[in-house]
Amino acid sequence: MKSNVVMNFNVDKENKKIKVEREFDAPVTKVWAAWTEKELLDQWWAPKPWKARTKTMDFREGGHWLYAMVGPEGEEHWARVDYKSIAPLRSFTAADAFCDENGNISDSMPGSDWENTFKEESSKTLVFIEITFKELKDLEQTLEMGFKEGFEMGLSNLDELLASQE
Repeated sequence: MKSNVVMNFNVDKENKKIKVEREFDAPVTKVWAAWTEKELLDQWWAPKPWKARTKTMDFREGGHWLYAMVGPEGEEHWARVDYKSIAPLRSFTAADAFCDENGNISDSMPGSDWENTFKEESSKTLVFIEITFKELKDLEQTLEMGFKEGFEMGLSNLDELLASQE
């Protein structure tokens, strides 16, 4: 049964941060797996009609996830997530950046640091995401590229994936 899920999305320009809070109707073990296993990430990360396609993923401190967002015409936009710290089923931090298909970071697009925190409350999971940018212009460029709308669509895909696992 799908509830009316609200995504709290706050832009803090003074501190160059985006803060997102989102509830999922699933236990933390399932939500954590969906954020940390490539087979599951590939099923929800991209806003439709785009798809995420993992090239490599090593979810550990010092490891990274290299993936492409693949458009309906086959166009690819590559990104790399470098994992900094991991507290299983509780939180992870990572640096996120655009790159080429070999994982070489692009200086022409904004990167960011992510902190994701997971909290289970009566069989639901709250995910708190704090995204920090080096410069205000990077935050603004990310928003102009449609980050809020795309991320909201991806999180809705995650709702569908979690519901299909019941």
